[in-house]
Amino acid sequence: MQSVFMTQEVANVAVLGSTGSIGRNTLEVIAASGGSLASVALSAHTSLDLLIEQARQVRPRWVVAADPAAAGGHDWSALPSGVQLLTGPEGLEAVATHQDVQIVVAAIVGSAGLRGTWAAVAAGKTVALANKETMVVAGPLVTQLAQRSGARIVPVDSEHSAVFQALQAGRREEVKRVILTASGGPFRNHTFEQLAEVTVVDALHHPTWTMGPKITIDSATMMNKALEIIEARWLFDLQPEQIEVVVHPQSIVHSLVEFVDGSVIAQLSSPDMKLPIQYALTYPRRLAGVASRLDFTETMRLDFEPPDPQRFPALALGLEVARAGGTAGAVLNAANEAAVAKFRAGKLRFTDIVPSCRAVLEQHQFDPHPSLEQLLGLDVWARQEVMRWACT
Repeated sequence: MQSVFMTQEVANVAVLGSTGSIGRNTLEVIAASGGSLASVALSAHTSLDLLIEQARQVRPRWVVAADPAAAGGHDWSALPSGVQLLTGPEGLEAVATHQDVQIVVAAIVGSAGLRGTWAAVAAGKTVALANKETMVVAGPLVTQLAQRSGARIVPVDSEHSAVFQALQAGRREEVKRVILTASGGPFRNHTFEQLAEVTVVDALHHPTWTMGPKITIDSATMMNKALEIIEARWLFDLQPEQIEVVVHPQSIVHSLVEFVDGSVIAQLSSPDMKLPIQYALTYPRRLAGVASRLDFTETMRLDFEPPDPQRFPALALGLEVARAGGTAGAVLNAANEAAVAKFRAGKLRFTDIVPSCRAVLEQHQFDPHPSLEQLLGLDVWARQEVMRWACT
């Protein structure tokens, strides 16, 4: 592939979660860099055949099978010679902290990605953060760690990348509010009766984005936006009252920042994750890239509407957790992951996902200043509490 990048510098990239949607898009961006970016480490949890195929294509120095049990039973004979196999969380930490790695793409879905991200931040790496759960679970601890280590965290989520870009238009003390856009998912016009009948197939059909199953369901419940509120609170050092959500079905305006003088700066682009990924990998430079472009020769419509808090109660829950801080984010995130898994297994109604999260959150013993070990322990506890719910 001919390079669309114009730079002589080479940065070694570890892609944690290379077989997922973000990971695959990241490899496309790196492939288009003409050698200015190099994939030196790839990881997967259980998609090990695809991991091997990716290794055959890009020839990294390391591949990491994050699930030791899956790795032990897998046939690795097709892994290219010269590619070292690592396993388990220790393998993730090893590549995330290696001196030859400059950028770590944190794209492992869910709280499982926390340890690798934590290790990269502790090692002072540039972290392209696609794992929002890291900031939801341990936002204050991660930001404090980055300040001590000198790590740079650049968001990959389209909404937070848009905020990050728009913030360049002014000083932080000049920011009045941040507005995260939401597509509204497939059910933004559903009645309560219709929501009660939503199936897994229905929830996995997103109108504008192609994503993994967990985040697609989060979009349908708007829990993804609740988690993004919490992430933005810690990532950009905002007060919860400074963060709002607006429904924007076209998914072209990815977020907006309003300054104290009334100016609103928005970031627009096609719904293509390669753009925020590339921005995170090359920041502070802007380079020609492979992401799709908006066509302003065509008529374009941009609609905005406030979200319905009754139809999407996850938003209020997200604001509550952002205000509370402490252990609340870890419990909400874990409860949601477990509830989504239970819904996908046909053991929980769509409309019970958010109430189950609230119930577990209200039951937990809140601590305003937890350690990382406490947060990881509560992650396990919250999942167990959700799984105790009777099948419906």
